[in-house]
Amino acid sequence: MNKTLTVIQILPALNSGGVERGTTEVANALVKAGHRSIVISAGGRLVEQLENEGTTHITLPIGEKRLSTLKYIWQLRKLFRDIQPDIIHLRSRLPAWIAYLAWRKLPANNRPHIVTTVHGPYSVNKYSAIMTIGERVIAVSNMIKDYITSNYPSTNPDNITVIHRGIDPNRYNPSYQPSEEWLSQWQKDFPQLSGKLIITLPARITAWKGQDDFISCIKALKSKGINVHGLIVGETHPRKQNFLATLKQRIIELNLDNDITFTGHRNDLQNILAISNIVLSLAKEPEAFGRTTIEALSMKIPVIGYNHGGVAEQLAALFPQGQVAVGDIQQVIDKISDWQYAAPSVGTEHPFTLQLLCQKTLQIYQDLCQDK
Repeated sequence: MNKTLTVIQILPALNSGGVERGTTEVANALVKAGHRSIVISAGGRLVEQLENEGTTHITLPIGEKRLSTLKYIWQLRKLFRDIQPDIIHLRSRLPAWIAYLAWRKLPANNRPHIVTTVHGPYSVNKYSAIMTIGERVIAVSNMIKDYITSNYPSTNPDNITVIHRGIDPNRYNPSYQPSEEWLSQWQKDFPQLSGKLIITLPARITAWKGQDDFISCIKALKSKGINVHGLIVGETHPRKQNFLATLKQRIIELNLDNDITFTGHRNDLQNILAISNIVLSLAKEPEAFGRTTIEALSMKIPVIGYNHGGVAEQLAALFPQGQVAVGDIQQVIDKISDWQYAAPSVGTEHPFTLQLLCQKTLQIYQDLCQDK
């Protein structure tokens, strides 16, 4: 019989991104299954949702890269003693170090189990090795499992479990349509998109995400006479403002300022994907998973993506026609040109579901506690 668990997940903050989404999804699944769910972070825009769904949030800025962050080791140790969690789930390197240093001073016979999730191909060093200390190590894709086994050979492969990130098929499905109210407001906010072939790149503004390749694609498509508009959807970190300015200057120089729109961070990305004709994934480095790819594909929106990392795994399963060689902008342009009136059909069966993600994660928690 499964026991009722207390699980603490620890990460830097709760704003946006794959780590944050995975944390809130597992937290919600814990609550629905009758367990006690706690998240420790510096806070952020997702805290309200998390607490409304029944998780307790404890605010500690344990992701700040400064010496004073070490003071939270003692606070975490006291929290662990007071809460007596069954599982500590570590999802990011600096908080993982702080939590580990707190955990190791607890009595050996009364320590919670440690689970880690490797969310990306971190730089290979002792600092990153902390993400492989879990009794169970979750890899978010086959690519990440290969990264772990190649770079951290002391990690027992039997302790690594691939749990792909996933979507809720009740939410992301081919019948999904934005509301009339949303569509009306969208048309008022972005009238320049009316009647255009909408090509969307959902990605935060940073050099390796491929916005420069995207601009080159839109320029080539316009030169071919295709009535296209490019959407770049994603927030810009304060440290990336210079890169954003460089992109905007290039757009002006190419006379594309009426053909490419930066939306910034949006809470309605699903609607934007749904009204897109084609979605692109042009990351120059392999994405650990690339959740927006499966979100679009699950709504039968065709995706063209560089064929590496987790995006390659999704395209292979659902839409191999969308695979292009990394950096092959011409192939992207050719596919969009060919598909401007009718794209190939996207498959429907895939393993990238939220239900599987949560089911497999909670099973890891239960197995560890039963082993004890």
